[in-house]
Amino acid sequence: MDFDEFYRDTSRRLLRYAYGLTGDPGETQDLVQEAYARAWERWRRVRGYENPEAWLRLVVTRLSSDRWRRIGVRRARAAAAPPLEAMPGPSEDTVLLVRAMRTLPVAHRRALALYYLLDRSVADIAAETGASLGTVKSWLSRGRAGLAAALGEPERTEVPEGVRNAR
Repeated sequence: MDFDEFYRDTSRRLLRYAYGLTGDPGETQDLVQEAYARAWERWRRVRGYENPEAWLRLVVTRLSSDRWRRIGVRRARAAAAPPLEAMPGPSEDTVLLVRAMRTLPVAHRRALALYYLLDRSVADIAAETGASLGTVKSWLSRGRAGLAAALGEPERTEVPEGVRNAR
């Protein structure tokens, strides 16, 4: 018997068996795939066994047991570990800033985050985004204006000295 024929003859039964052991369709597929991979690697020896399918079920059983053992070890470690310290919630200013950032176009948000949070230069941002320096400057300017509007701050505009007195 060749491996392809063996697989076709046994795969549905092995899937049902593995599902019975795990009750999890995803885990079942993983176990069965691993079992067949091991059978394929050792096929010259496995095909000579009196019952190759029984060998395959044994592999699935052991893989499943190992899975449950790993889960038990993880649970025991988690139970023995001291509880994690509670993280303080974000400040009101942070919540307001994040809410305001969400109102901006993605390009403006990205430019502001790169510039202010990661201390990237305008040239670095232009290189990373593939935009021109002027476009990045525009994104930053419009992003700051959008943030000011969203936060309810009056937009600051610099008026040249001579223009103020011209009225």
